[in-house]
Parts: sequence; C-alpha cells; structure tokens
Amino acid sequence: MGQEAWTPDSWRSKPIKQDVVYDDPKELDAVVERVANLPPLVSSPEIDQLRAKLKDVAEGRAFLLQGGDCAESFDYCNPTAIEDKLKILLQMSLVLIWGMRLPIVRIARMAGQYAKPRSSPYETVNGEKILSYRGDNVNSIDPTQRRPDPQRLLSAYFHSASTINYVRLLLDSGFADIHKPEAWDLGHVRNPEIRHEYQSIVNRLTDALGFMGVIGATSTQESALNTVDLYTSHEALLLEYEQALTRPLPKPLGEPETSGRKRPYEPSTPPRKTLAPELCDWYNLSAHFIWIGDRTRQLDGAHVEYFRGVKNPVGVKVGPTMEADELVRVLDILDPDFEPGRVTLITRYGAGKIGDFLPAHIRAVQETRHKPVWCCDPCHGNTTTAPSGHKTRSFDAIISEITASIATHRELGSRLSGVHLELTGEH
Repeated sequence: MGQEAWTPDSWRSKPIKQDVVYDDPKELDAVVERVANLPPLVSSPEIDQLRAKLKDVAEGRAFLLQGGDCAESFDYCNPTAIEDKLKILLQMSLVLIWGMRLPIVRIARMAGQYAKPRSSPYETVNGEKILSYRGDNVNSIDPTQRRPDPQRLLSAYFHSASTINYVRLLLDSGFADIHKPEAWDLGHVRNPEIRHEYQSIVNRLTDALGFMGVIGATSTQESALNTVDLYTSHEALLLEYEQALTRPLPKPLGEPETSGRKRPYEPSTPPRKTLAPELCDWYNLSAHFIWIGDRTRQLDGAHVEYFRGVKNPVGVKVGPTMEADELVRVLDILDPDFEPGRVTLITRYGAGKIGDFLPAHIRAVQETRHKPVWCCDPCHGNTTTAPSGHKTRSFDAIISEITASIATHRELGSRLSGVHLELTGEH
C-alpha cells in the first residue's frame, strides 16, 4: 500500500516534536504569509547542481565537507564573521583536496542555522525556571526575552538573505582564488607544527600553479581556480517557516529528469495560477541542503513527512538511539527512487560508542539498494560540560571518532564520504 499524497502542508497532519508554541497564532500566520510572498533565498538549479555533486560523493568521486556554527546568531551577520568562517572552510577544503586528490563539495551550516532543538522546554537561570533559548529565530538568549516571537522568523529570513548575498559577493570577487591561498591566514592557530604543515602545502601549491601558468595549462581552467561553489544548509526545525519557502516548479513534460538536459530557471515565487501538487517538483528555497535532527526523525512524524516531498538533497542525523531497521525505513521513506546521494547519513555516536552502532548501521544499508552519503559528525556525540558550565568537545575524541569511522567503513567494504563539523570563525 503506497504512501498518502504529499503536499507542502501534509506534515500538519502528523505528530510533531520540537514545535514552538506562540502566544498569538494569528501573528504567526501573518508572518508566515509574509515570508511566503518574499523572494527565494536560493535557486532550484543550484539545488539540482548540488544533487548531482552529492551523487558523485555517494559514488566515491568526491568528498563532502560540511561545517559551521552550532547555532547562528543574528549578530554573526557581519562581514568579519562571514569572512572568517569562509576562510576556515576554504583552508580545510584546500588541505583535503591536496591530501585526497578528490573534488570537495562544500556545504556551510550558514545563512539559516538559527534554530536550536532542546531536550527540555525550560531551563533554570540564576535559580529561576524560564523558557529555554530555542535559537535567534524563536527567542533571545537574554533570559528576560524568552517569549517566542513570530517576528523573529521574518528577521531570520532577512539575516539569511544578507549572509547569502555577502557570500556570493565574496566568491564573485575572487575571495576563494586558489592563486592566493596565503590570504586565508592561520593567525588563530597556536600550534606551530600545524601552521608549518599548512604553509608547506600552500608553498607547494603555489609552485605548481606557477609552473602551470608558465606552460599555459591554466588558461582553460581559470574559473575553477578563481572561485568555488559553496552551498548553504541548516536543520529544518521550524516547519511553518520551511513550508513558506517551499516553492513549486512544473515538472518537465515528455523528458526524464535524468536526461542530462538542464531545466531552465523559472521564478520560484508562489504561482499566480494554482497548480496541482502532483504536477510540480517542490523545492525548499531557504537553503540548498536541509537536515533532520536526532530529536525529530520519528518515522510517523511531521519532519520526515515534510522532508520526503522536497527535491533538495537531505540529511538525517544518526545516533545511538537509532535501530538498524529504523534507519532502513527512514531511507525507504526519503529515498523511494534509490537516488545516489539523495540522503546524507550524518552519524554522531561519540568516540566511545561508534564501535557499538556504526557496523550494524552500515550492514543494514548495504542490504538495500540505497546509496547514501556516509558523513561523520564527530562533534555532537562528544559533548562535555566544562567546569565553567560551557559545553565543549575534546579534540582527541573528535579525531578518535573520525578515525574509527574511516576504519569501520573500510573493514566493511563501505566508504566514509564526508565530515560534518561545528566550527566558528572566532579566534
């Protein structure tokens, strides 16, 4: 028996986790309607391009680097913060390209990562029980401003738009020019050995580019050397906002989507003439890539229902609480057509637990026709609380989980094809 028909709002008929209760539902409706009539933040051809690249990742022809803030703040929407995060992603990708000799697909946790799932709706601050901070698109980190405010969804849209606009400006202006990697300074790195090793890679790369320039080998590849493709992503937690930026594109007629012909761009504003949902491809145009968190991946839940209908490549966080058969069922729902790279499995077990869970998950997927991207998140499963009360991660535990993930995949004839990192541009 097949699934029920999908529509952008069919998630509303399902039980939902991590939802936000607003004092004034009418104000929320007005804000969501406003967002639904604003221009998209990304385009459908960009999303299709990322789908093609993630297919390459899933089939071993490229490697995924995804990174950014745990939760963005509206205050991070400034030139310095954006530039510093880009520098770190570019530095990491340069090292990976040099060491792996593979193309790197770069996805930033950026321009929309404003929501925070929480284990409890309340927390205690200075002995007082108050609402938990749910991210800048819900409420304020200031304990006196914890009431969920629908207007923050509108602020999230405009901060995302400003961030994306500045990223595009930087990349179009040569910020990622591989001829000038020395501009991506390592002033924040204290370890002299790491600084020396990175500088050694830069020097060898500069020499190689100089030689290629002398013999004229770079003239036809100049665009690839002067800029990079960078895609945006966030955890799609607040489904009212995600639905508002989910836009239809008429399905191509008479030609399969896999024919290789590029579909021309069509404006993705709400259509003036209503189209039947089954005649459209639906794209979430708030970001190129969205993922489901560990707390919202219930098989019968609202988030899985929403995700199954959008054309974007999607991620699923996979941790110790996920059973192997549950993982297969999630893939069956999200990837019914067995599209390589359609789903990225972002594993986050913790260094001490990865050996107990990853092998079973790999074997379960290997018994299916699914070809997901296997991506290791070595940060979220290794969180500890410092004496100051701040959450932190041990670098040794991060390295240990990545190393164990690589080894486990190799032993089972699988492949680790990406890393998902929390990082900040702050020095």
